[in-house]
Amino acid sequence: MLWSYRARAGGNVEGGAALMDTPELTDLDLGADAMPPAPIPVVHPPAASHSLHFWVRYSFAEYVSFMWEHGGYLIHRRRIRWPMGLYLRIKSTFAAALHFVLLRRGHRMYEFTIDQHGIVRTSDTGVSLIGWDDVARIRTYTKGFMMVLKRGTLPIPFRCLNAQEVESMKGIAGARAAGELQLRGTVA
Repeated sequence: MLWSYRARAGGNVEGGAALMDTPELTDLDLGADAMPPAPIPVVHPPAASHSLHFWVRYSFAEYVSFMWEHGGYLIHRRRIRWPMGLYLRIKSTFAAALHFVLLRRGHRMYEFTIDQHGIVRTSDTGVSLIGWDDVARIRTYTKGFMMVLKRGTLPIPFRCLNAQEVESMKGIAGARAAGELQLRGTVA
């Protein structure tokens, strides 16, 4: 673990006063220029108020649309020009559509929970826990948000979110872009 449950000199944030009430600590002679230890701050990412819980059942056309746009983004990013760019976009979209059909993704209901700790995706095949350090970026497409992972993608359609949840998702995307959701090495 990155943190310790040991009592510290100044106490912890929530129970610091209880630790300072012990007779050993209040009767100490601190001296004229000695200062009492400062409380330890609690670090909360700004996206802590943005947590989402929703269900998704992808349609074939919607999934293919996500993959078509994402393929175009990747090809443009790698500066691949026409006609090879068009060929790769058609090929990658066809491969994604084939996987969609073979893996029967249109028949599954996915449950998502997204908060400052990461993403939990649950389906009939199991639970996937995805930390924010695995999310490379969050892109916005015409049909919804695309979470680009180190290995794979997670499309999130707009139709599964209400207006408040879309704003929360935009807040999460902004916090992720600013690097505020990388929790490795920080105390949360």
